[in-house]
Amino acid sequence: MALLPQLLLPSRTLSPTSPPLQAFSPLQSFFHSNKTRIPNSERSQSNIRLQITCISSKTSSQDLSEPFDISMLSRGMNKVKSAIAVVLIFVQISSPLPLAGWNPWFLSPATAVLYSPDTKVPRTGELALRKAIPANTNMKTIQDSLEDISYLLRIPQRKPFGTMEGNVKKALQIAKDEKESILGSFPEDLREQGSTLYVSLLDGKGGLQSLLESVKDKDPDRVSTDLASTLDTVAEMERLQAPGLSFLLPPQYLKYPRLTGRGTVEFTIEKGDGSNFSPVAGEPKNVATIQVVIDGYSAPLTAGSFAKLVIDGAYDGTKLNCTDQAILSDGGLDKSSGYSVPLEIMPSGQFEPLYKTKLSVQDGELPVLPLSVYGAVSMAHSEDSEEYSSPSQFFFYLYDKRNAGLGGLSFDEGQFSVFGYTTVGREVLSQIKTGDLIRSAKLIEGQDRLILPNEE
Repeated sequence: MALLPQLLLPSRTLSPTSPPLQAFSPLQSFFHSNKTRIPNSERSQSNIRLQITCISSKTSSQDLSEPFDISMLSRGMNKVKSAIAVVLIFVQISSPLPLAGWNPWFLSPATAVLYSPDTKVPRTGELALRKAIPANTNMKTIQDSLEDISYLLRIPQRKPFGTMEGNVKKALQIAKDEKESILGSFPEDLREQGSTLYVSLLDGKGGLQSLLESVKDKDPDRVSTDLASTLDTVAEMERLQAPGLSFLLPPQYLKYPRLTGRGTVEFTIEKGDGSNFSPVAGEPKNVATIQVVIDGYSAPLTAGSFAKLVIDGAYDGTKLNCTDQAILSDGGLDKSSGYSVPLEIMPSGQFEPLYKTKLSVQDGELPVLPLSVYGAVSMAHSEDSEEYSSPSQFFFYLYDKRNAGLGGLSFDEGQFSVFGYTTVGREVLSQIKTGDLIRSAKLIEGQDRLILPNEE
């Protein structure tokens, strides 16, 4: 959407050499038991506002008896031009029109991404987890082509079905042309299962052929359903192709537990005040279940340390503290529990995580596992240094676009070690209150992919 340049500026004047706008205010503190601080829900974007200077309509009275001169006509014409300029500004705001020849030189490409409402950051845990799987490059190209359709479906009214059709045909062509490469990426013992999935991807119910027909019929509901089915098949194939880590950990970090794939943790949450959770099916109960998929592909140390604590029963009976933007586990666990793992964030487009380093989102750095997803699970910062995560304290992030930046990103994006997402029981998160507790936490899947230091 094209806007007049001056309408995008804050109260100060920008030039090509001016520093970028501070659209994000990273949290500079940590979470711990006695002085827990959480992402500030009251931060707003009030410091960035439209600056429109209206021309005063007050004019000097003129003595009609004075002789007419050219200067009076000139002043009158200038006022008319000013009035027209004001009208054009308001027309541009209410009904944006492209401005020929306008080059937004004052916005760098990275900054422009942050201000775009179409910033392509996953908005669900399932999508983020799909994109985080390391797999065959051809499968990733197929996935990227299909994921683009998800963004195209968000376009209101006239949806670009022609573009969607091109994306599906591209994915279908790659799947056929690169069959040998795709099937060859499955481990020998999983080759048969992978071949079955490959056939399903091409011609199965909800596969690429079915998706193509839905797109040609211009039925957005069918497209959405078939797309979800196709992407599930793609993700399952990728998980089989990537049974372990695709990178080597730095030697100094081999002393920590690590998860070399995916795991699933099931939490049983109990009401602390004797009340009940809203029933989803059946009678109201004072307990509810939440499942979290933890991702060792992108955060092996953080996910591994967390999985070890779960197996040890460290979180059983732990109380929860709630704010508008997070649900935090109590930080009062035995300090000998857990490992103080270094901050671990994998940048998008990279093949291994960064350690002890936050991302500069304002410079265009985005994480593979974003915080800007409702139900994201992350470790708090250590109380000693923000270069390390807390040995045990974690939080569920309650992302709310109303408290996010202009690109829809959390103000604390790229500042914490996100290692998983709530995939079952997201509706329970909003019902958890301070004083509720974790009755139990169990690692129900992925223990075979957890490597402990004394097992090497």
